[in-house]
Amino acid sequence: MSTWILLRGLTREARHWGRLPELLREATGASRLLLPDLSGNGALAHARAPATVAAMVESVRIAAQQERAPNEATSGPLNILAMSLGGMVATAWAQRYPDEIARLVLINTSMRPFSRAHERLRPGAWPHLVKVASHWHDAPRAERGIHRLTCNDVGTLQADLDSWCMIRRSAPVSLANACRQLWAAARFRAGAAKPACPLLLLSSREDRLVDPACSTKLAAAWGVAHRVHPWAGHDLPHDDPAWVAQQVGAWLAHESVGSTAGTGSTRSANMR
Repeated sequence: MSTWILLRGLTREARHWGRLPELLREATGASRLLLPDLSGNGALAHARAPATVAAMVESVRIAAQQERAPNEATSGPLNILAMSLGGMVATAWAQRYPDEIARLVLINTSMRPFSRAHERLRPGAWPHLVKVASHWHDAPRAERGIHRLTCNDVGTLQADLDSWCMIRRSAPVSLANACRQLWAAARFRAGAAKPACPLLLLSSREDRLVDPACSTKLAAAWGVAHRVHPWAGHDLPHDDPAWVAQQVGAWLAHESVGSTAGTGSTRSANMR
């Protein structure tokens, strides 16, 4: 039995995971899922967002320790599934405190020194981000802009917008906190060496926010497993949560049949 932590990205919170947590629990047999918010988002919307990823790590570590039951405190390392900015936080956590993390699954993330600035935030996304920022306090317009930029599945568009606007109104993320998170993401630089734990990368071929080359380069640099979704956008957990859960479950099954972390990850890196 295992505990999984799910970390969301820029200005997003636990409720934005949608169906993924329940599907991930089924696919992994997780005994517990923890969904802490980054400071400035969700339940912590009132807090000042840290301006560095390192500070976000410390905040999330404390939250995770508080959420775990007393008898879990010494029950072993954690598994983390994280996307975008959350993936940077998860990577920094694993590199700084390797004994605390058992496995990492990173979704549509990017980081220096492996990717260039124009790959980490695609130039075509800038006008859309500026437009979202200019309508930040207009929930329907801001959330519609975010949806257009991050989601390729529009089959549930109106239901998504209704839900996201409700979330925004109940726990509004300030524009200042959004800017601090963006600044932290832009400055983050991961260690060159792969985290000590097994690691899976998931990315979306049609991501309009972050160039999928970021995940490809990271997989090559670290020699880890990489799976590519053919049509989803940046918010892969929204567009195809079943695929995400399936990929994680298959990866864990592959681990369980005796592959070593190094050879198993390298061999599966070319399986798309």
